[in-house]
Amino acid sequence: MKKILFVCHGNICRSPMAEFLMKDIVKKAGFDRDFLIASAATSSEEIGNPVYPPIKKILAEHHIDCSMKRARRLTLNDYSDYDLLIGMDNANKRNMLWLCGDDKDKKIHLLLDYTSHPREVSDPWYTRDFEECYNDILEGCLALFEYLNN
Repeated sequence: MKKILFVCHGNICRSPMAEFLMKDIVKKAGFDRDFLIASAATSSEEIGNPVYPPIKKILAEHHIDCSMKRARRLTLNDYSDYDLLIGMDNANKRNMLWLCGDDKDKKIHLLLDYTSHPREVSDPWYTRDFEECYNDILEGCLALFEYLNN
């Protein structure tokens, strides 16, 4: 089983979007039993809160339900529990390294590093461009899925 944890600052925008898009991708490919997919935050400010409404709306437009998701914080145990910890930007990656203590097993990566043009996923909390965020995360999840199945 491949265990993936997507991580962003608050776990209400980008990381839950990645979590539910990746779950949808693996389910449609018939591999949902082969993956454990979740998401978490590097901060504690949104813990317990639901997915941000504009993210929930854009996922619903693609027939993806995330209504049961609540934000949670990354823990030290997550490093040993997951095969990959996938951040959305360099600030997330720095915070993941700080929270996990190290990356001795080379598990921490950025989502768009799996694409043909690596970059950070912009934060729609600030940009307000939820469609661009969706497209970037979809591109990253599809590339990650292809990487994991080759």
